[in-house]
Amino acid sequence: MPTLLRLLLSFSFSVVALPQLQAAASSILQASSSFSAGIDTLQNQIGYHFQSVDLLRRAMTHSSFSRDNNRALSLLGLSAMEATAAFSLLRDDPEASAAAVNGRIAEIAGFETCSAAGNRLGIEKLVRVASGTTASPAIVCGALRAMFGAISVDAGGIDAVGKVVLRVVGSGLLLAG
Repeated sequence: MPTLLRLLLSFSFSVVALPQLQAAASSILQASSSFSAGIDTLQNQIGYHFQSVDLLRRAMTHSSFSRDNNRALSLLGLSAMEATAAFSLLRDDPEASAAAVNGRIAEIAGFETCSAAGNRLGIEKLVRVASGTTASPAIVCGALRAMFGAISVDAGGIDAVGKVVLRVVGSGLLLAG
């Protein structure tokens, strides 16, 4: 008899908890669907479509949200931004001074430019952060840099990312200038 009673209690608990579990699952699916739609929109905005969308998902994941986050991709993205800035200046002016190259790097890869470009793309609404954490300018900039790093990995080099950097960040400089 005690086994039958435990079985009945277990069944009744499952029936009572089922609506709550279904509501939680529905909420998770809706958030996931919204995130996927945001990822699609972002790819359209930047003019680059990932072969491995998981790289972009990781780029839009802050370390407060998951151990599988954007930190390493952000470092690569910063380097790609700096290389793009230096290359674009030296391509146009092979005689540019080191100070001019440093200035161009600061202009393209600097924090304020980076966070402003990320906000123009709506990254502050897309980047996944822990509950109670807001998408600060630093988090937005890190996610944008990580996106550039993800493009480098996805494309197998920094050539593809240079065009996207100049399109995304360069367009903001042209608008501001």
